[in-house]
Amino acid sequence: MEQIGQFPPAQHVLAHVSDPQLGAEGTVYGGVRADDHLSSVMEQVVSHHPEAIVLTGDIADTADVTAYERAARIVGEAAATIDAQVVWVMGNHDSRVPFARTLWGVDVDPEAPLDHVLMLGGLRMIVLDSTVPGYHDGRLEPAQLEWLADQLAEPAPEGTIIAMHHPPTPTHLPLAALIELADQHLLADVMRATDVRAILAGHYHYPSHTTLANIPVSVAASTCYGMDTGFDPRGLKGVDGLRGYDLVHVHPDQIVHSSVSLLRPEDTTLASTSYPVEALDVVLGVPAAERRDLFAKTGGIADLPGDEVAALLLDAEHGPRPV
Repeated sequence: MEQIGQFPPAQHVLAHVSDPQLGAEGTVYGGVRADDHLSSVMEQVVSHHPEAIVLTGDIADTADVTAYERAARIVGEAAATIDAQVVWVMGNHDSRVPFARTLWGVDVDPEAPLDHVLMLGGLRMIVLDSTVPGYHDGRLEPAQLEWLADQLAEPAPEGTIIAMHHPPTPTHLPLAALIELADQHLLADVMRATDVRAILAGHYHYPSHTTLANIPVSVAASTCYGMDTGFDPRGLKGVDGLRGYDLVHVHPDQIVHSSVSLLRPEDTTLASTSYPVEALDVVLGVPAAERRDLFAKTGGIADLPGDEVAALLLDAEHGPRPV
């Protein structure tokens, strides 16, 4: 895509999806349509043409094989339409044997963490399995940290992104801290002064952002259900809503994490602040030197209601009009 603002298009675009928690049937938790919500996310993800779709754990709610099969189909079909790589990460609701057998087509040792490395061009992604069989909290064993240190000893051409389930971050919900990642300082020690540029995680069912060893940590919302972060912190309140995912845009010197919320039926589109998808074609049809005065000048097109702009710039039969 042609550059419009100060920055050229990202070198890499990733879709960061977490905690779909598909069940043995199409619904979980008394009626949450987990399959449908994951499908809705994939429909949106396709329009952004990510290079990879990274799913940071809890693929299946009870490690049911049919749930993994449906997740593989829903995500795989979307990825195939845009030739995107799919990155599967273990979560505490997952089980290593059915996870690996169904999603990767291999048999694994249930006691061995499913850590691995893959390359997206010059960008390295290291997947860490932070799960502890039989528990919902997380841990990275000493051998995993040693393995990670060995991987990071040699920098990748475009740096490294870590993908894991349990986020190395505090949570403002005390009860959620009962299932946090243990010994986060040990992970910080390994990553300090390396080429790690970002950490992608899930687990908490709400988006949050912080740093560990000065490395950005981005936690994506769940596609299954959300956690009401405004609820009294003495308790926890999960809701059939507050779903979302993240888009990750990797630039040479920056990584931008954009949280995307899934719309609900009652979320009304505001015509006065919305623009049709053809609007970008109109902008690209104007010489770059003229765009600021035409689209950003006070009192001009920028201050017209979106529906009026659409009528002004678009022709019902012929699409975008020249400005």
